[in-house]
Amino acid sequence: MRMSVAWFALALLSTAPLFAAEAQWPKWRGPDDSGSVAGGNYPVAFSPDEALWSQPLPGKGCSTPIVWDGNIYLTAPVDGRDALLAFDAEGKRLWEAVFGEENPGKHRNGSGANASPVTDGESVFVYFKSGTLAAVSLAGKIRWQTNLVERYGPATLFWDHGTSPVLMDDYVIMARMHKGESWLAAFDKLTGELQWKTPRNYKTPVEGDHGYTTPVVMQYQGQEALLVWGAEHLTIHDTQAGKLLWSCGNFNPAGKGLWPAIATPVVSGDMVIVPFGRNDKGAPRLHGVKLGGKGDVTKTNHVWKRDDLSTFVPSPIAYDGKVYLVGDHGRVTCLDPATGETIWSESFGKNRAKFYASPLIAGGKLYAAREDGTVFVASIEGPFKVLAENDLGESIIASPVPVSNRLLIRGIDNLYCFSAE
Repeated sequence: MRMSVAWFALALLSTAPLFAAEAQWPKWRGPDDSGSVAGGNYPVAFSPDEALWSQPLPGKGCSTPIVWDGNIYLTAPVDGRDALLAFDAEGKRLWEAVFGEENPGKHRNGSGANASPVTDGESVFVYFKSGTLAAVSLAGKIRWQTNLVERYGPATLFWDHGTSPVLMDDYVIMARMHKGESWLAAFDKLTGELQWKTPRNYKTPVEGDHGYTTPVVMQYQGQEALLVWGAEHLTIHDTQAGKLLWSCGNFNPAGKGLWPAIATPVVSGDMVIVPFGRNDKGAPRLHGVKLGGKGDVTKTNHVWKRDDLSTFVPSPIAYDGKVYLVGDHGRVTCLDPATGETIWSESFGKNRAKFYASPLIAGGKLYAAREDGTVFVASIEGPFKVLAENDLGESIIASPVPVSNRLLIRGIDNLYCFSAE
């Protein structure tokens, strides 16, 4: 573990907790699935030697850490086995919960621990490419585990699993979207017992049925619901039985092949912004779909479409009534979600390395990590301006996490904590 001199001096002068108890980041894109947090004073320029602390990780994982009541949870392999690790706010490793043998990633930027954990403050729920779905107490005790690959067969995704579990009031939800039987399923949070499993099958061109997105928790007509994007359909389901309440199709009328769903949509007001196409190969698509209505709204709820702008892997951000995209090659765009019109468009500059991590907005600053380990920080309140390019010296696929004016960044080899102080 490394500590800066400034932090060591601060630690001697204060016994205040590093993370405020009320500061929570319970899932991959934050408490409201927006990828943003208002307020705060987050670091701009940083390097590994200036970290408040850093901790080496036991194996390759690409999941984003979560934070609850000052403790940090992330998934990674330990000695070739899937595991959940817990750290305290000072970076001390508290415990590890170890499961079965890992199924390593195929992609250079993938792993067997791509899915991010999620917590309700009582348990941490995890999923791994091996098929293990589990609940772990905040003290590290495995409460239950099951294997979805053993129960329902292997996933046929071309690349590594990406969908993270999400939580309802009573259930932990998993989605499988691939070539074959696709479904949405709910498991009891306390016991792991299957509560419902509903098919979600659509005929698509080749690879169009492959989905790596994570469902978004939302309110639909005053009730808790799930928004799911994949297989060229945007759908809303109730949480009591998985019943389909709302659906929108016609995202690929030309029938283009090799268009999997990777970036997770974002909700801004009454609009859903849906990245699609192959922005990484010069075929971007971006759709604005209006929420509301019921049943099949394909003919009525498509509001706008862009064929010059999108993102293939990084998910968009909703912040202050606007939507922000960081494209795979570093193009940064702020747009009006109601109309799809560009408010401004800038760039982080050309580079052979791409952006895989989803970006973050914290305290009015945009944080975007490129796969080569460069973390860009830019001002977005007022004229766009790149404030810093921070080289951490290792690949970064996980999304940055803001908490109590600190920034957590999970690299392939290390977990870092940085501060503006």
